[in-house]
Parts: sequence; structure tokens; C-alpha cells
Amino acid sequence: MISDKIIAVVIPCYNEESQIAGVISSIPAYVDHIFVVDDKSTDGSVALIEQISQSGEGVELLKHEVNQGNGAARISGLKKCLDIGADVVCLLDGDGQMDINALGALIDPVLNGKFDIIKGNRFFSGEAWKQMPKVRYFGNAILSLMTKIVSGYWQIADFQSGYIVVNRRTLELLPLDHLYKDYGFPNDLLIHANVFGLRVGDYPVKPIYNVGEKSGIRYVTLIPKLGCLLITRFFWRMKEKYIIRDFHPLVFFYLFGIGLLLSGIPLMVRFFYKWYINHDVPPITALALIFVLISGFQFIFFAMWFDMTYSKNKSE
Repeated sequence: MISDKIIAVVIPCYNEESQIAGVISSIPAYVDHIFVVDDKSTDGSVALIEQISQSGEGVELLKHEVNQGNGAARISGLKKCLDIGADVVCLLDGDGQMDINALGALIDPVLNGKFDIIKGNRFFSGEAWKQMPKVRYFGNAILSLMTKIVSGYWQIADFQSGYIVVNRRTLELLPLDHLYKDYGFPNDLLIHANVFGLRVGDYPVKPIYNVGEKSGIRYVTLIPKLGCLLITRFFWRMKEKYIIRDFHPLVFFYLFGIGLLLSGIPLMVRFFYKWYINHDVPPITALALIFVLISGFQFIFFAMWFDMTYSKNKSE
């Protein structure tokens, strides 16, 4: 406990037998509750956690009867924290890849009311480029860029990081059951946070790899899957934030921009068809294509700028 505040940690677990004990033992004594949520592991994780929980170290095991996904395990833990009245909750993976020494620095800004949510940023120091597998680094970078656009938090980076601290206000405001149930949970959490006007911050953390963990993330399948989620969540956020809650003209900029770019598709088809057949393109076709493309991108960039400005005071 810190300053009479209840501190809890949620650890999603799926086949983390080799790492989970070390992660639990490394958690500082000021943490009041540790909830390990097993997502139907097939190794010895459950037996190991049950053994640890019987030692009276404030560890409680929550079990999923079927495998639901990393995000679903986090949601179950967050609901439990809400039930017990936790003031601050840290989401910590069970694979040993999160620097527990940074936990206090992550908790402090949330505890003192500066932020509602703060997350670890592994990219800040540049060490992630040296330590992270390059496919994973570029996959993370692509998804982070997409999430900047979709979430509106342009000052935040490393959206895939699951090292996240939230306050009780966040748990009470967010519709937890609406959050994504798989590895895109951190991205979706921040998209929802923007809709509800929550203050979000970044804190540099040391990247840790090659400690015996086995990552279940496959970016070849994750990027398309999460890309579809981000597209749908983008339109959901525009509706929820800029139409239902507070109307903003940037919606029109996005609509005009997207409409112009879509109208450019038949023009582009005609352009290349004429080029292929006649080795020449009518000037009016070329001018029309250039006009819709430039205008479309201008409308979209203006909309992004409006969104960035509107959300700027909600992030650091």
C-alpha cells in the first residue's frame, strides 16, 4: 500500500511455467494484491501458481475455463480489481519481459493524479532496435503508427506495450467488456481512453528479451487482424467522440478526404487503361486524378491535425 491507496497487479498467464514464478517474486512488497489470470494453460503454470498462492503472499489465481485471449485475461483481472476497490492497477505480462524496477516510476504519476493511464515505452532509449527481433520491431512500429491515427494520442509511442498502469477512474469509465480480447488489447484500451477524455502518458522502460520467454505473437497474422480492428475502431471513435459526445467539423474533413480518394480509384483505373492501350492519357483524366488525390490527402491531413490538436492536452 502507498499513501493509503490499494495497489494491485494483474498478470495474464498462458503457458508461462518457466517465467511466472520469477515475475511474481519480483513484484515489490507495496503491492497489495496480485491477480494471476490463467487463460487455460496447457503446461504446469496453474499448479505452480496455486502453490505460490498458498504461501500467503497476496497472490490469487483466476481461471478461464476456455482460452479466450490475452486481452480477455487482462479484462478478467481488471474486473476483479474493480470489485475489491483497487485505486491503482498495473498490467504486467507473465513472460518476464517487463522491467519490474520501473513499476514505481509508472505508478507515481497515476497515484498523484497527473495521469489516468501511463504505459511503458520501450522505444524511447533506442535499445529496442538493438535487442528486439527486427520483424517484431517493424511490426510494432507499423501498428503503433496506425494506432496513433486511430487513437488520437499522437504523443504516445509503442502502443503494443502491455506494461500499463491505470487508476480506478479508468476502470469505472471504460466499458471493459467492449475492449478487444486478444493481443490488440493495449491499442484498443487507448482508443477507448481517448473517447472518454482520459489523460495518457508514456514512460521510458528498458526492453528485456531472450530470458527464456516464448512469444505467442505472430506479426504475419497479427498485423492484418489488428489492422481490421483499427479500421473499425477508427470509425467507432469518430462517431463516439466527434458526433455523439462533442460534434467537431473534422468529421467532414475525413469524410470528404476518404470520399475523394475513393472517387480516385476509377480515375486511376482509367488512367492506366488509357496508358496501356494508347500509350497516352487524355489531359483531363490526368488532371482529374491529380486533383482528387491531392485534395483527398489534404482533407485527411487537416483532419489528422485537428484531431492531434484536440487530443494534445490529454497526453504527454
